[in-house]
Amino acid sequence: MSLPSPLFDHLRLPVIGSPLFIVSCPELVIAQCKAGVVGSFPALNARPQAQLDEWLHQITEELAAHNRDNPDRPAAPYAVNQIVHKTNNRLEEDLVTCAKWKVPLTISSLGAREEVNGAIHDWGGIVMHDVINDKFAHKAIEKGADGLIPVAAGAGGHAGTLSPFALMQEIREWFDGPVALSGSIAHGRSVLAAQAMGADFAYIGSAFIATDEANAAEGYKDNIVEANASDIVYSNLFTGVHGNYLRQSIEASGLDPDNLPESDPSKMNFGSGGNSKAKAWKDIWGSGQGIGAVRSRGSVAQLVDRIEAEYRAAKSALDTAYRA
Repeated sequence: MSLPSPLFDHLRLPVIGSPLFIVSCPELVIAQCKAGVVGSFPALNARPQAQLDEWLHQITEELAAHNRDNPDRPAAPYAVNQIVHKTNNRLEEDLVTCAKWKVPLTISSLGAREEVNGAIHDWGGIVMHDVINDKFAHKAIEKGADGLIPVAAGAGGHAGTLSPFALMQEIREWFDGPVALSGSIAHGRSVLAAQAMGADFAYIGSAFIATDEANAAEGYKDNIVEANASDIVYSNLFTGVHGNYLRQSIEASGLDPDNLPESDPSKMNFGSGGNSKAKAWKDIWGSGQGIGAVRSRGSVAQLVDRIEAEYRAAKSALDTAYRA
C-alpha cells in the first residue's frame, strides 16, 4: 500500500474526518487538522458560492499560522468534498475556487468523471472517491481517482450495505493505492481494525458531530451521545440515495421511521437539498451505527485524544496477546 507523500506525513492517527453536510465548517476542519487528523467539508456547505473562497482562505491561513507556531507538531492536511452528480450546478465554479487555493485532497462522491479528476491533478491535488461496492471502485480508478473510500454497512449519511470485511477484501485483491474505510468507526480499536483489514485510514464522521466545533443543533449533538446502533434507520426517501439517519429526527419530523416510502432515485437533486418536505441533514439527521462509542460531548481535541488512547491500548493488547 503506497501513500501519496508527503501529504499524509504529519498525521497523528490514520484518520480522515468525513465531510458532513451542514455540520462541517471551517472551525471543525481547522480543529481536526490541528489535532492531527485530516479535516474535511463539503464544498456545498459554503453558501453562497463566494463563501467557499472565504472558507478556504480562513482554513489555509489558520493552519499556516499553527504550523509556524508548532513546527514540531504541524497540522494534518484538509480535504474538500465535491458532489459530482449532474444536479450539482456549482461543481465547475467550486473546482475553479479550489484550484485557486490548491486544495491538497479532494473527496469525490456520486459520480466519477475523468475531467474532474484531471482538473484536480492539474493543480497538484489528490482525489479519493467514495464507493459502495467493488464495481464502482473499478470505475473510480479507471476514471483517474488516486484512492478509494469504501463506504460499508453502518456508515453515516449515504452508505452501502456490504460488510467491510467483504468490501475491503475485494478491493485489495487488485488495488494497492490509498484506501480509507468508512462504516461505524468511532472507537480507537475500530481504527486499528480498519488497518488490519487492509485500509490505510479510518474514515470517521458521526463522532465529530457531538464536538463543540461542529455546526450541529444542540439536539443533534445530544442525540448522537444518547443513541445507539438500533436507533439508525436506512432509507432513500430524503435524497434519493440510501443513507443512515437518526430515528428520533425522523419521528420529530412527523414521519414513521418503520414505514418510510421509497423515493424515486431519478428525482434526486443536490441543488435543492432533498426530495421531501423534511430536508435531509437539516431536519433529518444523518448518523452511522458506531455512535454507541460516543458517550459525551466535548472538543475535537478531546475526541482525538480519546481515539488515540483507545487505538494505542488496542494495539498494545494485541501485541501482548500474540507475543507468544
